[in-house]
Amino acid sequence: MNSNRRDFLKKASLLSGVAITLPAIHQANAATSSSFNMSSFAAPKIDKVRIAIIGLGMRGPGAVDRLSYIEGTEIVALCDKHDDRVEKAQELLTKKGLPRAKAYSGEDGWKQLLKDEKLDLVYICTPWAYHAPMCIAAMKAGAHAATEVPMGLTVAECWEVVRVSEQTKRHCMMLENCCYDFFEMLTLNMARQGMFGELVHAEGAYIHDLLSLNFNKKGYDHMWRLRENMRMNGNLYPTHGLGPIAQCLNINCGDRMTNLVAMQSADFQMAAKAQELAETDSFFQEFAGKTFRGNMNNTLIKTEKGKTILLQHDVTSPRPYSRLHILSGTKGYAQKYPKEGIAFGHSFVKEEELKDLYDKYSPEIMKFIGEQAKEVGGHGGMDFIMDWRLIDCLRNGLPLDQSVYDGASWSVIVPLSGESVAKNSKNVLIPDFTKGAWKTNQPHDITLKGGGNTGIRPKVAKSENIQLK
Repeated sequence: MNSNRRDFLKKASLLSGVAITLPAIHQANAATSSSFNMSSFAAPKIDKVRIAIIGLGMRGPGAVDRLSYIEGTEIVALCDKHDDRVEKAQELLTKKGLPRAKAYSGEDGWKQLLKDEKLDLVYICTPWAYHAPMCIAAMKAGAHAATEVPMGLTVAECWEVVRVSEQTKRHCMMLENCCYDFFEMLTLNMARQGMFGELVHAEGAYIHDLLSLNFNKKGYDHMWRLRENMRMNGNLYPTHGLGPIAQCLNINCGDRMTNLVAMQSADFQMAAKAQELAETDSFFQEFAGKTFRGNMNNTLIKTEKGKTILLQHDVTSPRPYSRLHILSGTKGYAQKYPKEGIAFGHSFVKEEELKDLYDKYSPEIMKFIGEQAKEVGGHGGMDFIMDWRLIDCLRNGLPLDQSVYDGASWSVIVPLSGESVAKNSKNVLIPDFTKGAWKTNQPHDITLKGGGNTGIRPKVAKSENIQLK
């Protein structure tokens, strides 16, 4: 672990960043957790959700924009290390006639924010290393937490987030927006209604050529994402692919992931790119000669019920974008990327039949808010659906679609895949964050529209914020 990571965690004064890797210790952490089950927990209703948004770089401004459209919300505080970003976010509010939020900035501005403000929800859009410490601090301060992906970077962090959520009875939701995309929601509803029969195998991926962005000095603040690609190994971004298929497989609510093996290619581009840039720009000399994680990571996961999941991660190779979404069952098959398709035999249904399936099986929430979501924006609307659903559940005292156990189990693939790669693709056990409750937990009915009394503020205009993930 490098000094940057160590220094940050000292400053956060919350949680050791040292990864716990031995399977026995993976399970031992369960003993320190509360026995309270957050899976179907419904917090008391909140009429007006007072929100603080921390992190106003690439993702934060989009969150400010989207949440400002949802009735029953009040953005009371904005925070970023850089004060100019806070001011730009304020403009998103004032242009809509909304009051300015309390401003916080600096390395420890978020800590002061949590001391000063009475909050219902802390919405976290910071670099990965801050996610778990900020979630933990927010819940201890009495607020629910929602964080960009992943929820934690080590096994210990994931366990601690679970423990604090159970202890404080505060929600901690990972903002996995891909669970709310239109095809993913369609296939979830179809799976829940048995259209694919018994699901046997699923695949998910995050394949996105970010080579240029990772080496862009004006991209990620302090080149943090490039540094994470040096510091860590394995599948660094599993949740976009895993989240939607995990819900279809009822992971943590009837089944659970038990073990994984990961195999990874060598790095064929990142070190070479660093060396190339360093030859003409001294800024990149810090990265020259360093080791980076490989191009393609393949992680194969098995579940308690004998089902399999394949996850892929490649953010370097020059290939088309893909968030592969495959469900293979005893009666049918669904696939997204390079195009959407559903099959009940040797070939995909025709386009007109697919449209009919959308008409018949698109869940209630999509019919209720889908078109408005497309107008607001955020990855075609899925970001807004996620935010609207979160606020509507909080306002109506409903369980959230994604529990803290989901966030932890999807995120823990990051360190465990790295462990497997480091041990020459050795089998690694996956912790049961539910501590056995998966056997009786009921699937979250994400397909419903919630309380349905949360409206959209008028004069919706399509967001133009850059929202890279």
